Amino acid sequence: MTKTIPVKKNDYIEVIFEDLTHDGAGVAKVDGYPLFIPNGLPGEKAKVKVIKANKGYGFGRLVELYEKSPYRVEIPKEEAHKYGGCQLEHISYEGQLKYKENQVRQVLTRIGKLEDVKVHPILGMDNPWHYRNKAQVPVGEKDGKLIAGFFKPRSHEIVDTNESLIQLPDINEAVQTVKDICDELKIPAYDEEAHKGVLRHIMARYGNQTGELMVVIITRTADIPNMSQLVEEIVARLPKVVSIVHNVNSKRTNVILGEKTTVLWGNEVIYDYIGDVKFAISALSFYQVNPVQTKVLYDKALEYAELNGEESVIDAYCGIGTISLFLAQKAKKVFGVEVVPEAIEDAKKNAELNGITNAEFEAGEAEIIIPKWYKAGNKADVLVVDPPRKGCDEALLKTIIEMKPKKVVYVSCNPATLARDLRILEDGGYKILEVQPVDMFPHTTHVETVALLKRK
Repeated sequence: MTKTIPVKKNDYIEVIFEDLTHDGAGVAKVDGYPLFIPNGLPGEKAKVKVIKANKGYGFGRLVELYEKSPYRVEIPKEEAHKYGGCQLEHISYEGQLKYKENQVRQVLTRIGKLEDVKVHPILGMDNPWHYRNKAQVPVGEKDGKLIAGFFKPRSHEIVDTNESLIQLPDINEAVQTVKDICDELKIPAYDEEAHKGVLRHIMARYGNQTGELMVVIITRTADIPNMSQLVEEIVARLPKVVSIVHNVNSKRTNVILGEKTTVLWGNEVIYDYIGDVKFAISALSFYQVNPVQTKVLYDKALEYAELNGEESVIDAYCGIGTISLFLAQKAKKVFGVEVVPEAIEDAKKNAELNGITNAEFEAGEAEIIIPKWYKAGNKADVLVVDPPRKGCDEALLKTIIEMKPKKVVYVSCNPATLARDLRILEDGGYKILEVQPVDMFPHTTHVETVALLKRK
């Protein structure tokens, strides 16, 4: 017998929120039928309108709150919330940390069937605002003037934003200043429907420890009208700028950066430090956007690795060598592997920049390169993985189980794939000793986690 759906589209109903989804929406149940409603918080009583009623779950819109959660706060800037980048801004920071820590615990139990894992209290920020060291902002036109900001959720309509509360003040100032200069010089914005115009995005990157600023102008065309004036004005108005870069993206695409990059003024890179390790950051480099919490995360990974100078370490998914170079300070030898060849070139340069000679890097897929190393006799004592959101490749997990490193340190940006992979490693002979959540991206739903595993 088919179970009847207890609600239908356009119904107005009263609910009590029980939980939050992984993307921060409130969860309410009507006769066991889940409704997902943005902006609802656990414990709150509300009137909602049903927007969609699928077979197994539905979606709704918050109409009126009858009882508020003690964790609810006023959104500091309405516009900032509209663009969808800060899904948790309506929750106090204490409430956000509680939600994220709880999310890690829940997925370990629900997905990984890992009941007795020790999960430490999440490591949050002292000041959870103005932390991002990079912005890439779309540019458009409205009433004959340039606008730059963020896309409204599920649309390509730009909300003109002078300030983002999660970007560093220098980043906000850089984007706003470049937009104003381009407007004054009548540089036309890109029109994605007509595939005409010039200016697509403004990118800014900032070195937290060095105070160096990079501006990247992303255009559809190889030529920028009034280019020398543009460069002159940026240098005059932004005293911290050390690099102005031009990137050309002539394709009809949602991808931000194109293939051709040239330096218009100053240096090709800016520099920054995480702890004592110095990094060169180009327009295309992957570099963590919250360096304060990156150090917290890497310190924890280093602590879990428990290196005494005698170990051989493999860093799968090594990127530009951020974790590898941290580990190389305490290990005998570090081998890093990464699928993006440009990132490997950056990793080699960063090792050279720091005078680190005990780190080697190779481009390729971790699941292919690491078995090759293993066959050649490179048996790691410690294996560190920091995979993308989809988690570790199955072949890599199999290799780890065959290689039998004494320890695995798993750095994760997705609790769900972490739980899945930890289950596989636990079944393959590893014991999960502890898990440490770290809040890298306050006011968003993202949570980073470090897990320590040892051979049973």
